[in-house]
Amino acid sequence: MKTRFLAVLLLAMAAAVFSHGGAAPAFAQAQSQQEGIDYAQWDRDASRAEKVLAEGKATTPAFDTLRSELVDWRTRFLDAQNINSSRIKTLRDQISALGDPPAEGESEPKEIAQRRAELTKQLNQAQAPSLKAVEAYSRADGLIREIDQTIRERQADQLLKLGPSPVNPVNWPAGLIAIRGTLVEVGNEIAANWDNPNARASLRSGLPVTLLFLTLAGLLTVRGRRWMEILSDFLAQRGRGRGRTLFSGIASLGQIVVPTLGIVLLAGALKSSAMLGLRSERLVQMLPMLGLTVFTAGWLGGRVFAQLGVSHAILTLPPERRSEGRFNSWILGLILALAMLAREAGKVEEYPAEAVAVLTFPILLLAGLMLSRMGQLLLVHVRADTAEGPEERSYRNRVAAFFGRAAIGAGLIGPLLGAVGYAEAGDFFVYPSILTLALVGFLLLLQRFVTDIYAVLMGRDVEDPENGGDLIPVLIGMILALLALPVLALIWGARVADLTELWARFTAGYSIGGTRISPTSFLTFVVVFTLGYALTRLLQGMLRSTVLPKTKIDPGGQTALISGVGYIGIFLAGVVSVTTAGIDLSSLAIVAGALSVGIGFGLQTIVQNFVSGIILLIERPVSQGDWIEVGGVMGIVKDISVRSTRIQTFDRTDVIVPNADLIAGQVTNWTRQNLTGRVILKVGVAYGSDTRQVEKILMEIGESHPLVMVNPAPLVVFQGFGPDALEFELRVILRDINYGLSVRTELNHEIARRFAEEGFEIPFAQRDIWLRNPETLGDRPAARTQQAPGPFLPRQSAEPQPEPLDDLGGDADGDGDGGDGPR
Repeated sequence: MKTRFLAVLLLAMAAAVFSHGGAAPAFAQAQSQQEGIDYAQWDRDASRAEKVLAEGKATTPAFDTLRSELVDWRTRFLDAQNINSSRIKTLRDQISALGDPPAEGESEPKEIAQRRAELTKQLNQAQAPSLKAVEAYSRADGLIREIDQTIRERQADQLLKLGPSPVNPVNWPAGLIAIRGTLVEVGNEIAANWDNPNARASLRSGLPVTLLFLTLAGLLTVRGRRWMEILSDFLAQRGRGRGRTLFSGIASLGQIVVPTLGIVLLAGALKSSAMLGLRSERLVQMLPMLGLTVFTAGWLGGRVFAQLGVSHAILTLPPERRSEGRFNSWILGLILALAMLAREAGKVEEYPAEAVAVLTFPILLLAGLMLSRMGQLLLVHVRADTAEGPEERSYRNRVAAFFGRAAIGAGLIGPLLGAVGYAEAGDFFVYPSILTLALVGFLLLLQRFVTDIYAVLMGRDVEDPENGGDLIPVLIGMILALLALPVLALIWGARVADLTELWARFTAGYSIGGTRISPTSFLTFVVVFTLGYALTRLLQGMLRSTVLPKTKIDPGGQTALISGVGYIGIFLAGVVSVTTAGIDLSSLAIVAGALSVGIGFGLQTIVQNFVSGIILLIERPVSQGDWIEVGGVMGIVKDISVRSTRIQTFDRTDVIVPNADLIAGQVTNWTRQNLTGRVILKVGVAYGSDTRQVEKILMEIGESHPLVMVNPAPLVVFQGFGPDALEFELRVILRDINYGLSVRTELNHEIARRFAEEGFEIPFAQRDIWLRNPETLGDRPAARTQQAPGPFLPRQSAEPQPEPLDDLGGDADGDGDGGDGPR
């Protein structure tokens, strides 16, 4: 880091020293880059490409060659668009520094006008090379688009081309004649080489090597796969350690490598015999690829439909269905190999269309049948897996059901199209579907492999059913799925040129306003922002652990300072990263201004809480650890963030309070300045008690408690004459209000004890009950048993109203003199 910092510093100093003489080197560099591009040759190549496109008679390989040349030109033009970029920016800044040009009819000082004209001329000269490169880039890009469109149109026409029907008996002899002719030609080539003395001499001289190759090829091809299968099963059943199934899976790759190596040795033995001709040698060259296809399909089916050797089953199927899946995988591998062989033989021998249709249709029909059976197995898995976990696996099962139904549909539609005569369309439905299922199965195995590796690294058994729920393996699986998308595109007919074109456009970036944003810019932004963020966190950690603990700042202030440093650091990291990446956001200022109005209304509450949080962190009316009461919530402040404050109540629950409530509402802070606080205890004594003696006892109780402060001293207040008792208050100031509840409890216990000793009665409230119409109470039960209740009639104002009776012997005239009774 120090070395890089020193290098950057030296470059900055050099730029400052040579800033006045930087124009000439910049133009020299631009001139050298311009000289590196031969625009005359480019004009000839572009004219030739336009002529070829206008005629439209070139073959597809010729178009691909022409396209590659144009792509090379386009790349050079893209690099040349950044010529003099720094100088152009400097000149524009200089022109802007001169101010706005004078309006029509106005003038400006002669010196400024001359300087503006000189700078404008330099700007035009500096922009000329890049503008020329931009124009050439547009022309090359347009020609590439035309070539791609032409090739795609040809592919679509070929896909929809109607050829001879393979089910028409008239075309059958053509297929038989073609295959017989190929076999006869291969036999003639071998016979001709055998009749050649030189060829026989080469065979005799290389016979030991040939026999050795044949022997090794036979062993590796016939027995090699079985040996690797035994090794894999041994590791899965009898291996030790958490990763035994993981090691078994790695060892199972030998089921592909070993027999394929045997096929390679077989092809080498046949070539070394010197008995092959041109046709047979070209077919023999395909043997390694054909063997790799067959053995890979068998290995993939053996792992996806495995009985053992994997940590968890990929598909939920009964044993007989698993065996069927493995058998179908082998057959599909053989079908793909035969299809490749038939296609290559047709190219070598130049079979007629009728012969190609007759020879390839049985392979297509068998491929569609096996594809449909694979789709049925997927549907069986979906039904079985849904019965076990309908909620947890619903999405995965929906995807599997889609693939199963699509495989069945493609297996039916492809052979039907091939039978009609649309051979290319039939192949398009069947063979890419088979390869897609193979790709999905490989991704599932790879995901399981990653999960097992993660489990081993975490020290868990790979057979633990909880392994699949970790986040990291799931993320890796998503990345693998994204990386498989280009392969999927190639399977379904996309050209490599299409993928490279997408990648070229991605790396070239996109223009937003006057700025081109590319992956390089994005990567620079991420790296610089990550460094700034890391430095910010490092500075916060140093302040938290080293600097602030040695100061006299309270914990709340320390938290506020650390949070402020974090927000400022992240803001500066964002600004520096955007500037370093070369992203000019000035063109987005108008859009940002328009959006800010709507965002302001939509995020009004969030912004209000954010501003309130900043005020809390700066003014600190409430600090961490304070005992506060706001909005009916009382508790201890545990954390103050920018948006909200977390308060822990005394029943140990966390309450999140928006910061706006702490700023705009009424807040009671019990421990802001100090911990002292007042406790008021209310007590009542019976009428007739000695009030002075009560006051003396309460004063003694207050002064005797150790947490009650002497200055100010406790105070006893005779509040007045209540309805039930003589009311007193004991007011004390505590040294620590946090012990208010315990002090209140202890003082109440002491008051009850002393009052009992002195004989003071603490009265309780009494109430008189008045009954209206008491004479009806004795007759109501009898009336209920004798007759049903009559209808409810409202009382008439003319009826006589009985006077209230005093249940404690009051006056009959109702003046209420004796109605209260003893209290």
